[in-house]
Amino acid sequence: MTEGRFTVLQVLPALETGGVERGTLEIAEALVASGHRAVVASSAGSMVRDLEKTGADYFRLPLRRKRPLVIWRNIKRLTRLIEGEQVDLVHARSRAPAWSALHAARRTGRPFVTTIHGAYGAGSALKRAYNSVMMKGDRVIAISEFIRDHAIKHYPALDPERIRVIPRGVDVDLFRPEDVTAARKIQLSRVWMLPDGAPVILLPGRLTRLKGQEILIRALGQSAHQDAVLVFVGGDAGREAFKVELRKIATQAGVGDRIRFAGLCRDMPAAYSLASVVVSASIKPEGFGRTAVEAQAMGRPVIVTDHGGARETVEPGQTGWRVTPGDPAAMAVALDEALSLDHDARAALADRAMTHVRAHFTRDLMCRRTLDVYHELLGR
Repeated sequence: MTEGRFTVLQVLPALETGGVERGTLEIAEALVASGHRAVVASSAGSMVRDLEKTGADYFRLPLRRKRPLVIWRNIKRLTRLIEGEQVDLVHARSRAPAWSALHAARRTGRPFVTTIHGAYGAGSALKRAYNSVMMKGDRVIAISEFIRDHAIKHYPALDPERIRVIPRGVDVDLFRPEDVTAARKIQLSRVWMLPDGAPVILLPGRLTRLKGQEILIRALGQSAHQDAVLVFVGGDAGREAFKVELRKIATQAGVGDRIRFAGLCRDMPAAYSLASVVVSASIKPEGFGRTAVEAQAMGRPVIVTDHGGARETVEPGQTGWRVTPGDPAAMAVALDEALSLDHDARAALADRAMTHVRAHFTRDLMCRRTLDVYHELLGR
């Protein structure tokens, strides 16, 4: 360190679109804004240019590969990088690169931090051994209390004193309902072919069975709001067979003409603004649940399944609803309650939701807490 300035190396498999990648960019930007130096190593990806715009330095290494020989060679590559770039602290965000980063950090005497982004499967001893690298940080960041408890339960060697719970955060300067113009909403509603005045149910997320699209379609079929339109927003490349299956389920439920597959959306604030209610219907517990927080930042009612990190982001009866996972009937009841809110009730909920997010789940708060962990280890 030079006059209080330090250098942090973040390692991850690749800089593609996703929550891990987005968090890496946000911490890199926060480091640079605070007068420090950010270094990131990964395989190539679509977000490299975005990273470089933050002022961080990028190094391309084959860190997404899981073969033991490649992991071993990456130890030497990262050791040279740490020494050559005078890195003060190493932060790993995924298991394969974490194994290389752990040994490189130990060889060079640098503090080592990990962030656990998901509830890793622990069904076999081999799987637990592979996952265990994420528990070996001098500080282990868990993105929710759910992830913290999961790690302690399945990895008893992990000292709870080393864990820091730092929820993910959203950019409240980006997700501001007052900044979304009517023109942006009109353009998106035309692309999605939304009927005028129809309530919109929005499910953001990859088109995969784990996100619960089937459950939500069946719930729509049981809802009293027969004019509501269901929009799935998120990556759907290569998922044509699943789309066909979901369309068949929708037809059987009598809502075949009321679902939309929107694919990726580059204007999520406008997407949330169009929504009458935003749903996370995941049938498997997720580590955090960023979309529910983004929706609340936009003042939208939210419904989440009552498990995983999502239950920590929604206050039932105040900012949204929590329902039994995999239960279309329970989801339908929540949908009807959300879609039946009058103007005043909707406005009051919006105010509570935005206040809730600004108090607990902002990007600035997440970054500040993460930099506090760095300061703690570096003796500042």
